Amino acid sequence: MDMRNQAPLVDSSACLCRVERSVAGAAAPRLVPRSKACVQPSLRASIHPLKPKRSPGGVGVGGGQCPLIPGLPDDLAVACLIRVPRADHWKLRVVCKKWFRLLAGNYFYGLRRRLGLAEQWLYAVKCDGDGRVSWDVLDPAHRAWRALPPVPGEYASAVGFGCAVLGGCHLYLFGGRDPRRGPMRRVVFYSSRSNRWHRAPDMLRRRHLFGACVMGNRLYVAGGEGGLRSAEVFDPAKNRWSFVSDMAASLMPFVSAVHGGRWYVKGIGEQQQVMSQVYSPETDAWSAVLELDGMVTGWRSPSVSLGGHLYAADCKDGCRLRAYDEAAGAWSGCVDSGHHLGSSHAVEAAAMVALHGKLCVVRNDMSVSVVDVTAGEGSLRWETVAGKGQIKTFVTNLLSSIAGRARTKNRVLHCQVLEA
Repeated sequence: MDMRNQAPLVDSSACLCRVERSVAGAAAPRLVPRSKACVQPSLRASIHPLKPKRSPGGVGVGGGQCPLIPGLPDDLAVACLIRVPRADHWKLRVVCKKWFRLLAGNYFYGLRRRLGLAEQWLYAVKCDGDGRVSWDVLDPAHRAWRALPPVPGEYASAVGFGCAVLGGCHLYLFGGRDPRRGPMRRVVFYSSRSNRWHRAPDMLRRRHLFGACVMGNRLYVAGGEGGLRSAEVFDPAKNRWSFVSDMAASLMPFVSAVHGGRWYVKGIGEQQQVMSQVYSPETDAWSAVLELDGMVTGWRSPSVSLGGHLYAADCKDGCRLRAYDEAAGAWSGCVDSGHHLGSSHAVEAAAMVALHGKLCVVRNDMSVSVVDVTAGEGSLRWETVAGKGQIKTFVTNLLSSIAGRARTKNRVLHCQVLEA
């Protein structure tokens, strides 16, 4: 193992304190032992996929030692603990070492997923006007964004990097351009179960401003600035990158989506022309999409595939959505909130994700709107999960413009949903 990949580990209680306690509230700081601040996250060597550790006794999670909860069998104790809300898991970790080990492994969270108890949180990676990259988390139950400890140093000021989720609980950052080192092959991932950053194998090519998607729990990347045509795939089961077929033409993607088991990519070609390509993993082949194809014509906004349908924003603030009708081969308006926020940079729809089976629109001002697109036309209802509200947002944007602070506005780069 390359020793350069090793880094000193961050005190786990401090890391958990800053991440999970901030979501739970400020009422219980005194319950967590004070330790050094999580100024720089640790990057452990690649350990993906994470494997549960066997107990010394070899008998379940209890290991044949003292029970998890005195007076209760361990299986019944686990049945109780897995029902504790995710925002309170940091409290469970500080009860004792045995509870900490239980929540540090895959068994606990794997059981929550199998029983339908896993909770989805929304993570947003953003960049301010000075180029500093940070990330926040939104617990839908608390309806408030919380700042997280810093991202790994390589991505503190990187641009043009990719972001994706594998296994439902691993958030990957990969590629991009470092201001000092140039394009990178670096890959790191955050586990919502262990609450740590880890190293993963580097990509085979240095690339930034490229396209990325997840199909079949595999991470695909393709194209990039500099006339790249190569494409590669990362298989977490093998913990290895490998090349796939090259693109039909070099492309710098600016929007992409997975729909119908295929990856649609739209971007700028070498001659600065708009191009569209589609990749099929079954045949491992790229093909050009016809210029007048109804799906990609005019498609520039964030999009998401939900329930077998592809949705995209039809206005800058994402308050009006449209869906792609495969039978007609065209986009059609389907959902309108009726309350539009404007066309400023702050309220621009930066990302669309699926959260708890609903369509979630995230804007640059960190306001979040959710709508159940599967409901009947008369039952559609928009709900604000997080945000300042229309009037307060307008006043904030007006004051910022007057004060000349427009250049320092935040910009949401990526949004992903992790469960635990």
